[in-house]
Amino acid sequence: MSGLRPGSVCDTTPLQRFESQSSNGEEPSSPTAASLVAAAASSTASTMPHINNNNNNNVKVDLQLPTFVGGPGNGVGSAASIVTKTRHQRGTSQIFRRIFLDLCLLSCVGLPMLGFSLWWEPYKRGFFCDDTSLKHPYKESTIRSWMLYLMCAALPVIMILVVEFFRAQDKRIRESYIGSKHKANHSAYHLCHLELPNWLLECYRKIGIFVFGLGVEQLTTDIAKYTIGRLRPHFFAVCQPVLPDHTTCDDLVNVGQYIENYTCMATDMTAKRFKDMQLSFPSGHTSFACYSMIFLVIYLQRRMHWSGTKMLRHLLQFLLLMFAWYTALTRVSDYKHHWSDVLAGAGIGLTYAIVVTSTMW
Repeated sequence: MSGLRPGSVCDTTPLQRFESQSSNGEEPSSPTAASLVAAAASSTASTMPHINNNNNNNVKVDLQLPTFVGGPGNGVGSAASIVTKTRHQRGTSQIFRRIFLDLCLLSCVGLPMLGFSLWWEPYKRGFFCDDTSLKHPYKESTIRSWMLYLMCAALPVIMILVVEFFRAQDKRIRESYIGSKHKANHSAYHLCHLELPNWLLECYRKIGIFVFGLGVEQLTTDIAKYTIGRLRPHFFAVCQPVLPDHTTCDDLVNVGQYIENYTCMATDMTAKRFKDMQLSFPSGHTSFACYSMIFLVIYLQRRMHWSGTKMLRHLLQFLLLMFAWYTALTRVSDYKHHWSDVLAGAGIGLTYAIVVTSTMW
């Protein structure tokens, strides 16, 4: 015992035997977790007396782990490879598959609407000759169809594109200011080896939800129109009905009678105009305008959060609501609908706008 130098080890540890096998060219046995733990415990135990007896000496225990620890097989490397692989899996085929699926869902709403417009006939409702609510003059619409499509279809799409683009720019500026490395403006979708920006994906989602809600709202309106078949307030001015016995509502014999069998004798009467004359309830213009404008109002409230734009946001919301309100009023003043038709159309548009926007974020 006196011949031993301080700090020497009488026997080799499992880790030293592992290293000696490697230096002699022998094929070392595969290291296991148990052997590594035993090696660390043995090395620590052998140096403990030396540490206790020589407190002034600095002792370093260098335990080198095999090179396979921290290599490609560990959790970090595999997770990174999975993330990279996942990002590149969403390529062109996945994008077109998603678009095709969305178009199929939209066709479930659009095809019935097309069927109503082309082939379905509304319920033929009768009338009383002394019904004054049907004797209003015919007037052209104040809000024409092209104006309605421009304000309620094109404008929402443009506003969503603008808001999402500037949201992405504002977020990029703030992240560059604070030095953040998080790529919030990038997505995992690649089209022809080009990564699509995240704001473009957000536009696709928001516009897709808007269009689907619009289709459902219009389909609901058409179902009510063709089921009820209510006559418009300008019915007598447009139709000029004549009974099978060649009498009209001017004859006293027809006063108080409910007439279902009649023929329109107006010279400019066409099948399309006769069909439209029976689609008063509910108001399609009102439901369209209320849905689109209220959708935009809620969208701006939730997505337009730039500093210094609260007054501008509220001004835009006021103008949008006023357009919906004005459209509803003109449908009554133009004698296109009864007031109850407008009220029902506004209720349909409001309901779908709230439902769709509540599930969008």
